[in-house]
Amino acid sequence: MPRELPPLDVLLPLDRAGATLAPEAGEPALHNLYAHPDPAPGRPAAVRANMIATVDGSAQGPDGRSRSINGPADWRVFRVMRAVADVVLVGAGTARAEGYTPLAVPADLRAARAARDQAPDLELALVTGSGELPEGLRGTDRPPYVVTVAANPRLADLRAELGEDRVLVAGEHEVDLAAALAALAERGLTRVLAEGGPRLLTDLVRAGLVDELCLTTSPLLVGGPGLRAVQAPEWLDPLPARPAHLLHSDGMLLGRWVLGPAGPAAG
Repeated sequence: MPRELPPLDVLLPLDRAGATLAPEAGEPALHNLYAHPDPAPGRPAAVRANMIATVDGSAQGPDGRSRSINGPADWRVFRVMRAVADVVLVGAGTARAEGYTPLAVPADLRAARAARDQAPDLELALVTGSGELPEGLRGTDRPPYVVTVAANPRLADLRAELGEDRVLVAGEHEVDLAAALAALAERGLTRVLAEGGPRLLTDLVRAGLVDELCLTTSPLLVGGPGLRAVQAPEWLDPLPARPAHLLHSDGMLLGRWVLGPAGPAAG
């Protein structure tokens, strides 16, 4: 486990407030806090979104990337959220901007993953209408799943490059995210971690497909034209969000919010 990972102070829930979560081998405390939700009745998959935003609401730094506004505390939690997921769902634009490559589960978190009977490898699913793959995801021995549309002119090329089972057609001209989640679930991938970008998260929220939002608030002000974590020109129907927990480290706040009608928070 990387030595530079910081301790995390528990602010919520109130019955654990004041506790400090020191880094430890296997991260059992964080595995408990960030246990991935189960699919709700009638839904094929459970979707947890993970985003970061500055105090003034930008999901990007001045370089247009989220990496420039995160830090060690966010990284500590991020690696656990990935380790408890079956698949990371990300938009192609974000994958290009952030330099995605095939995903790996950190060595110190693999035992807990095996104990949950999860596959050793974390899958990646790329949402793209055009079918243009980031360079870091081409020619690898672990190709991503590609979620695309029937009208994609590169459909045959994608199937030839990635394999028939790796190309998921969800919709005719626009990606049907509910159909995409069902296709992933058919492959045993029911714990979905959506890492953005903001436009994909907006589409997932608009479709009522997000169960939880893990939002890190970075102690920065950046101004500028950066996208928000949820970005839409129109108002969305307000979606209730209830805090499951809130952690803190060096000014950075890490919250997990349960979305939807009131009910008991998971975890």
